Amino acid sequence: MKKFNFNGLVCGCDEAGRGCLAGPVVAAAVILPNKFSNKDINDSKKISKKKRTILSNVIKNESIAWAIGIVAAGQIDQINILNASIKAMHHSINLITKKIKKQPDILLIDGNRFKTYLNIPHQCIIKGDQKYISIASASILAKTYRDNLMIDLGKNNPQYNWPSNKGYPTQEHKSAIMQYGITKYHRKSFKLFKNK
Repeated sequence: MKKFNFNGLVCGCDEAGRGCLAGPVVAAAVILPNKFSNKDINDSKKISKKKRTILSNVIKNESIAWAIGIVAAGQIDQINILNASIKAMHHSINLITKKIKKQPDILLIDGNRFKTYLNIPHQCIIKGDQKYISIASASILAKTYRDNLMIDLGKNNPQYNWPSNKGYPTQEHKSAIMQYGITKYHRKSFKLFKNK
């Protein structure tokens, strides 16, 4: 995992939950100190839940600033998941800009699509969460936050077992949708099988 070679405030951005049938899409923005390093930080999907939780706390404590942006299922249905993912990133960047009271000098975006925000220069990097520590850190914060959110939402919707599947299209989740129908947290614009 490497640092982006740039003199200035580098803000890494990534999202979690894009492929889910239920729940919001969550993005994180992270600005790390130039001297920050941690050999355990990687793409959030490649590390255990326990390690993600530990690293999430390290990132929050040692970063210059971090922020979370959320776009709920209803808005995902209105503007589509790509636009919702970008909007969640915009939210997180806006919040981090307010925290540090100035704009980052460059945004590193995981993936290949983004819309310029606040005229801040940006660079899209495919599999960026496996290449740059600031994007990987954002990946960890976004996934940890979203997983915890789905566990909470699952308490009042136990039939879907969101604490286990986090809203992703597992066979168990799809079967529960077919049996019980959908909730206000489901993305109606997605293929939800026998929508009710």
